[in-house]
This record gives sequence, C-alpha cells and structure tokens, in this order.
Amino acid sequence: MSGGPPAAVSGAPDAPGASGAPAAPAAWGPVWARQVGRALSRGWWATEVVGAGRVPRTGPVILAANHTGVADGPLLVGLSPRPLHILVKQEMFRGPVGTVLRLAGQISVDRTNGRPALATGLAVLRRGGAVGVFPEGTRGSGAVASARAGVAWLAVNAGAPVVPVAILGTRRTGESSGHVPPPRRRLLLELGEPLDVGRRPGETSRDAVGRAAEEVRTALAALVVAASERSGLPLPLDDPGARRAP
Repeated sequence: MSGGPPAAVSGAPDAPGASGAPAAPAAWGPVWARQVGRALSRGWWATEVVGAGRVPRTGPVILAANHTGVADGPLLVGLSPRPLHILVKQEMFRGPVGTVLRLAGQISVDRTNGRPALATGLAVLRRGGAVGVFPEGTRGSGAVASARAGVAWLAVNAGAPVVPVAILGTRRTGESSGHVPPPRRRLLLELGEPLDVGRRPGETSRDAVGRAAEEVRTALAALVVAASERSGLPLPLDDPGARRAP
C-alpha cells in the first residue's frame, strides 16, 4: 500500500456529507486486514514495535508514516493498535490487489484530485475511526524531507491528533521500491507521541493547514532519525522516486 493525498487541498469539501462525497468505507474491513498484516509482520518478517501505547484507544486519530517500500502499508495496517483505513494511490486498486484493498476498507487516492479521498478520510475520523497516511506521497528515501498537506487538512478539519510513525528496514539501499523484504528480515515500526496540530486562535484555515503540515513533517522526520539511531536500522541511501523523475 502506498501513496498519499496531493499537495493541493484548497477547495476540499468541508464535510463528508457534501454532495457527491463518497461514504466512509465499512469499519469491518481493517479488522480482518489487520490480522493478515500482523501475520506477515510477525510471522514472515521479524518486526519490532515500539510505542504502541501512544496511540489513543478511542476517538479519531491519524497515523502518519514515512515511506520507503511496498511492505510499509501491510506493516502499518497489521501493527497499528487500532483498525486502520490507509489512503492508497488509486493505481494500486487494480486486479486482485485492488479487490483485496477494497475489501480491507482502504481509501483510493487520485493524486491529481485528492478531494474525494480526503472527504472519505474525514468521514472515517468523524465517526471516531483511525486513518493512515504517508505524507511523503510516494515511496522514496523515507527521510521526510517534504510532506503533502492532506494529513494536515484531515487533522485540522477533524480535530484529530496525529501520531508520527517511523518504519525502517522495508527497503535497503539498492532495492527497488516494489521489493518485498525476504523472510525474517528485521523491521521496525516505532510510534511517537501524538501531536495536537489543531487550528489555533486567529488562524485562517489555510494558515492552520500550512503550519500543521510542517509540524507533522518535522516531528516525523525527527522520529525517523531517532528510531534509526536507536535500532541501528538505516534508511536507504537512494531514492527510486527521484530516479523516476524526468
């Protein structure tokens, strides 16, 4: 699973009930998907989890993770302390994989127009659910040098805390972004302290989203560095996304 909301969120719907806005996916999908992801994370790979208790047990919450490889999505779904609806690029919703993603309750993102996906994510949050986002928007080095604004828009409009999540080991230097880690590879998923990035007094919506996006990016980047130093698991030194760029 991969992909995140696009940078531009101006004009996104203010409420999930707006005309033409998609309904929130069923809550049961992530429940079974979580079991599959957990089996892969703990059975196929050797994954350490740190900080699971930092995720609020109830109410809306957003998990914002760095993104280096194709295994990040299953890892995040499987090891999230709560059933999770992740924003996934629409290109993944094809063939058998697309069927699985739909049944798992994941949210398709058109990266040229992220408004419907944001409305769906907002609907999940407003019913008290959990949403997962990869703010970098694509698989890369995972250092979170930049972040798209969708996660901030969701947090500001839903009043939801954001939990940064560092994922390490799913891709090593020289491996492609679609590389599946071999059996028993050591992986890490570390969750940070929740961030309250809600709108401040006197802020416009646009200013609030811009500030919140940078706060999330900074906290996530710092967590990735700290988790890497603590675990000894480095980020890959290359960026497949940059190699694909014209």
